[in-house]
Amino acid sequence: MVRLRSAWLAGSVALLALGVGVAWQRQLHRPEGRLIDVGPRVVSNQTAQPISLYGENLRAGMKLRLAAPFDRTVPITVVDARHAYARLPADLTLQPETAQVTTVLSIEGQRTRSEVGLTVVNDAGFADYTLLVRAGEMLWAASPTTDTLVRIDPGNGAVTRFPGGDGPSALAAWTEPDGTPRLAVAHAWAPELWILDGRTGAVLRTLAAPAYATGLAVDPARRLAVVAETVENTVRALSLDDGREVWRREVLPDPRPLALTGPSVVVGSQGGGELEVLSLDDGRTLASIGPRPGTAIIGGHTEPHGREVMGGKAPRALSWSARLGKVFVTSIGPNIGPNPQRMEVSMNGGVGVIDLAARRFDRHLGFGSGVSEGMALDEEAARLYLADAGLGLVRALDAAALAASDARARGAELWRLPILPPAGFPLARDAADYGVNGRAGVELHSGPRALALSARGTELYVLDRFTSTVAVVEDVRSAHPRLSRQISLEASIGPRERRLGQVLYFADMGRSGMSCDACHLEGHDEGILFEKTHPLRIYRSPTVRGTRETPPYFTPASTFSLAETARMVGDRNRYMNPTLTESEVRELTLFSATVTNLPNPYRGPDGAPPATLVLPGGGSGRPLQGRQLFDGKADCVRCHPPPLFTTDQELSTRGHFLDVGTPRAFPLRTTEQETVFRGVGVPSLLGSWDVFPMLTTGMAGFRMEDGRAVVSDRVPLRAMIDRYAAPPHGNAAALDAQEKADLLAYLLTL
Repeated sequence: MVRLRSAWLAGSVALLALGVGVAWQRQLHRPEGRLIDVGPRVVSNQTAQPISLYGENLRAGMKLRLAAPFDRTVPITVVDARHAYARLPADLTLQPETAQVTTVLSIEGQRTRSEVGLTVVNDAGFADYTLLVRAGEMLWAASPTTDTLVRIDPGNGAVTRFPGGDGPSALAAWTEPDGTPRLAVAHAWAPELWILDGRTGAVLRTLAAPAYATGLAVDPARRLAVVAETVENTVRALSLDDGREVWRREVLPDPRPLALTGPSVVVGSQGGGELEVLSLDDGRTLASIGPRPGTAIIGGHTEPHGREVMGGKAPRALSWSARLGKVFVTSIGPNIGPNPQRMEVSMNGGVGVIDLAARRFDRHLGFGSGVSEGMALDEEAARLYLADAGLGLVRALDAAALAASDARARGAELWRLPILPPAGFPLARDAADYGVNGRAGVELHSGPRALALSARGTELYVLDRFTSTVAVVEDVRSAHPRLSRQISLEASIGPRERRLGQVLYFADMGRSGMSCDACHLEGHDEGILFEKTHPLRIYRSPTVRGTRETPPYFTPASTFSLAETARMVGDRNRYMNPTLTESEVRELTLFSATVTNLPNPYRGPDGAPPATLVLPGGGSGRPLQGRQLFDGKADCVRCHPPPLFTTDQELSTRGHFLDVGTPRAFPLRTTEQETVFRGVGVPSLLGSWDVFPMLTTGMAGFRMEDGRAVVSDRVPLRAMIDRYAAPPHGNAAALDAQEKADLLAYLLTL
């Protein structure tokens, strides 16, 4: 018996050894998993980011390896041997003085040397304070990039830091009936609305709310929090007490600022340049208001062109005066269209006046230079204060005069005050070059972004974006206000060259009214413009996000790198007064290169597209089936190959300008446009879920009506598939309804 058992054991061991050997042989001869490319090639580290991986012999269970300086692995979701997805973690931290790094990606265990690089932009170490409100006696500011919320005691200058959640993107403050101040915080990357004690910062409750929030207002009497978001382009009213959704309304593309106006709320569209008035009772759209042909323009070089207005430009901030019955809106001015004089520089930053009862855009007061941003209204004194980030100053206006008539609006400005940067803050060029020959002064380095008034109305608090400070301006109701002190919110300005590049992106040094941000608000798109020198016609204003990898720029091509673009556009914005120095070109190029695509909201927690996607505008689609159509029957991949979905991603195929049968000119006063056609470039489709409008002409998004451009498509990707995708521009026209839905679903996940 013992001998039999020993023989059995020996045989079992032999069989086991044989099995292990076979498995080892199979493993040895299994094709190596190898990474070939990644998209996007540049990401931000301010939150978790989905990425697409392209390779060979990819298999379930594999991991993505990030080399130095991160030295870590990330799980991947494999779809087939050539396609996989991952979500980078939100804690890819870098040293604060590091602007960006490029790490090498590979499949864990990959023996072949990888040449796939991923650039990680250090937004998490680059404070960018853009939000300021007053709650009771305390000021609250937020930096979305660094997830920071700060409380400022203006009495003693004490600054207390709080965790802000994942991308605090909108703030609102109010006072409860018992006199206690409250603060609401909406977020870019987390579906949460925080309700805080406005004195202590204690989080009282967390409510479910949309992520990608861009606007927030609170009506304490109705117990409503009103949130704007840019994924589905909606405004939603939520119960302030339990987060229950009271109503939801689809609005024009890219809704941003909100203003409560008694029984209604006004929302501004960055893409459409219009203001929509919604009922607070049920969200019904009551009116759409914006500049129209004939709108009065008071001041600035666009004043003679009121009859050629073709619409509005992005509302940057809104303020409601119940006493005057007016809504004030800051912008770069009414959008001037084709005109006999061929006047193409339509930027005229200032403030517009909306008569809410008459549903009419009364007038725009333009200053001829600068870019007006945040506002603060003193109802008691009828004073309106404006922050000008382009020039680095604050203006005070007589709100009653501004609201009364064109004639009185002309003299509405009461004073202007430069907000100088703190001592020791670096300058983009020699100090002697500022404030001469009609140029802006060194104050353009401060970047006033948001304003708040003290409870008494005699002090104005100015949030300076570039210097990360709050400036305290006293005696603002007098004719001689004074900057009394500045409260620092950060110990460091971050990487010096990137910070100065940010200054240059927003600055209007030549007092022309033009800056990079004037046309590409916060590095993104902004409707259409009549511009571009030659051929002079109506073009869409494209996004800067992710463009570092896809030159050439402009149509037809005129610049072939970001540095060349920075020099050409920067010089022209200033009218060569003065031309950019080499260091300014380098700094502006760096900042532009760090403007990344937003994390795609249509991806799952693992970074992969879901099996089925609910589509904006209705219906559902299957992204993975859509990819097969993109690569095959719809014939999209020929001009939009991965990973960046443009032939401009590679040097060998860069700069091909094509005639694919899409519209050549926007049909508005075409006799005053130069309609010569030399082909169109191939735009990247990465981030196209958030692009408005599409096509060089903007006609996937806008149409001409009554002498102006009006929004025709809330989902331009759908318009592209339905109207502009017949040969030679692909062949989506050959798809049936479900196939078109699948293709749209795939495009939304890019």
